[in-house]
Amino acid sequence: MDTSQTMTDTILNVEHLSMKFGGLVAIGDLSFQARRGDITALIGPNGAGKTTVFNCITGFYKPTEGMITLTRRDGSTYLLERLPNHEIPAHAKVARTFQNIRLFSGMTVLENLLVAQHNKLMKASGYSFLGLFGFSSYKQADAESIDLAHHWLEKADLVDRADDPAGDLPYGAQRRLEIARAMCTGPELLCLDEPAAGLNPKESLALNALLMDIKSTGTSILLIEHDMSVVMQISDHVVVLEYGRKISDGDPETVRTDPRVIAAYLGVDDEEVETVLTEVGDEDVIEKLDLGPDPEHGPASSASMMAGPVSDTMEHADEGERVLVEKGASKAAQVEAQAESKAAAAKTSPMPGKKPPGKAAKPASAGISNRLPAPRGGKEDDLLAIKGIGPVNKKKLNEHGIFHFDQIAAWKKADIEAAEAYLDFDGRIAREDWVGQAKILARQAAKAGGTKTGGNGTGRAGSAAGKRGGRK
Repeated sequence: MDTSQTMTDTILNVEHLSMKFGGLVAIGDLSFQARRGDITALIGPNGAGKTTVFNCITGFYKPTEGMITLTRRDGSTYLLERLPNHEIPAHAKVARTFQNIRLFSGMTVLENLLVAQHNKLMKASGYSFLGLFGFSSYKQADAESIDLAHHWLEKADLVDRADDPAGDLPYGAQRRLEIARAMCTGPELLCLDEPAAGLNPKESLALNALLMDIKSTGTSILLIEHDMSVVMQISDHVVVLEYGRKISDGDPETVRTDPRVIAAYLGVDDEEVETVLTEVGDEDVIEKLDLGPDPEHGPASSASMMAGPVSDTMEHADEGERVLVEKGASKAAQVEAQAESKAAAAKTSPMPGKKPPGKAAKPASAGISNRLPAPRGGKEDDLLAIKGIGPVNKKKLNEHGIFHFDQIAAWKKADIEAAEAYLDFDGRIAREDWVGQAKILARQAAKAGGTKTGGNGTGRAGSAAGKRGGRK
């Protein structure tokens, strides 16, 4: 492939971009390209770092590491990370919108589009009050600005509302006005941060039409969006982020069927990940997943809680900081973890028809001597009264035939060892004295039962039987 042709076709080249906030790495070793004239979508779950990438591109943040190169149509290149933020729209021709609408609500729709062209008008006025005297250069610039504003009002279907205050427009129309205002700056790269947020289906279709009109002018669009109907219909290229790192990159159809995207972005439950992988991908796709950034360029695993493999505790040698991170934060990482677990289970499981080597393991609960098939009288004791037994352990004990205080009170050493093996405890039953607690509770239960029943039967049924016996 011709390298010069590739560079000409690429308007934005992001290389090994990292953005750190103290010990937090919001973006870790991100690299992608946006082609000229294409709509490139940047998608991912909330908190994936998409807006942080936009802020680095448009100069609101200065990245910690990496290079952001913009190449204009005339061949001039700009390193955006080195430009002051006000020079990025003026010289590099990059415009953006924000998640929250930022219009001048008290100004008319037309005036909002004229404000976006203030640089041209100020230059025509000689950066003074000469425009007030009707100089021809200013008149010409003013007429051109009004013509351009009317052009984008037509594209945004807002001509009839040109003289209305911008704040009176419906939400969807305000979104389109904000995009039209950005286009009045004459950008070569338009960055849109969730333009379809809050739009109904009809407004989303109108937005799609406007973006396709913008694309037809040759303007490149970099789009952050959660509305998949918008992304899949109009995007030429999709980049997917999770926890500040790229997990997928390609055309919409490739991304749509990427198991990493399904697992991480679309919110598949952990136990469903493997099923989805089998349905949409090759059987061996799990083994081919890329779990983290290139270690030669990106941060080390101990340097970030947002990029690369995550661990329980990570230390930052430069600041002595310790950051605690929840295990399994990355859905994409869980895919490989499940694959490794399955592979390990396959190695250790015996072949059909063959007995495993060594002594056969006996179920731990088989050693509990006084199990019952069901609670006596159909009513179980409240084992939660024993300090140390929670709802989960109570359920496990019930599943293995332990329902009453007197059962636990009668446990011998072998019973305790069997119960601890099943509950995955290590000496906890003895430390918390379950047996002693159970003996006390069993005596209290027996005493209460004797009081209620008069020593004959249980509850009201026993009391009634005693009375009938007296009559005889």
